[in-house]
Amino acid sequence: MRQPPLTDDEQQVLEEKGTERPFSGRFLSLDDQGTYCCRRCQSPLFRSEHKFESGCGWPSFDDEIAGAVRRETDADGRRTEILCAQCGGHLGHVFEGEGLTAKNLRHCVNALSMSFAPSAEAGEQWAVFGGGCFWCLEALFQRLQGVSSVTSGYAGGEQERADYRSVCAGDSGHIEVIRIGFDPAIISFGQLLELFFDCHDPTSWDQQGADRGSQYRSAIFCQDDTQRQIAQQQITALEQLGRGRIVTELRGNEPFYPAESEHQNYFNQHSNQPYCHWNIKPKLAALMAKYSDRVRPEGGA
Repeated sequence: MRQPPLTDDEQQVLEEKGTERPFSGRFLSLDDQGTYCCRRCQSPLFRSEHKFESGCGWPSFDDEIAGAVRRETDADGRRTEILCAQCGGHLGHVFEGEGLTAKNLRHCVNALSMSFAPSAEAGEQWAVFGGGCFWCLEALFQRLQGVSSVTSGYAGGEQERADYRSVCAGDSGHIEVIRIGFDPAIISFGQLLELFFDCHDPTSWDQQGADRGSQYRSAIFCQDDTQRQIAQQQITALEQLGRGRIVTELRGNEPFYPAESEHQNYFNQHSNQPYCHWNIKPKLAALMAKYSDRVRPEGGA
């Protein structure tokens, strides 16, 4: 699959040997099965079973795929730099003798230098997320590779009151949600969750920014036990990483009711509307830069 061009931040790491801020990058809470690849040339570097939580603030691996990583003495003369053996892109540094795992090895890798390829069979699956205004979530997830559809709607209440006026009143029992169709061989449920927890405040109850009310509650409507387990794992990991108490509700596979047609594909049709211009555009630009390897090369829906 064709990859989008490197962002300025990715170039700064891979080509100019920069270092991202600790705890600022991706993959810290991701525990899905798959392969971590070089963001620039897509060569496989590490397998998911090599990954472990070291507490350092960067993704850590205690092994590498044979021949995938080259070592050089760092410019400071003390540390050992690791580079992609295929393209020479800077990855980070490797440390020995820390005793953190049985292999006694820690590859400390910049998240910006990697992408992730899940090891799952192809076939459409579904995810249902609530995290504030569905216009915002829809615009973001539409732009991801592996996502086939995003539908704005309501979940958590009765069908008779699943309409925008009733839901906005805040007493219908519904939550504004999006229903995502995705291919887990291209983007995993865990990767969707990683972005979901990053694009809203999961520590805030019934409020996202200026949007207040029970309809804006943070919630995951788990489609099966596997999704629930993955979601709980990420919540636990985020809390251990100091994100705060996550209040996101883990609910079951409750009925989903599509929103009215005027709420579908909203941002793409109303990008200059004040709410979209001031609230969605800046967030969209920042997150698409951070998750650039997952963005459709053509830019989205």
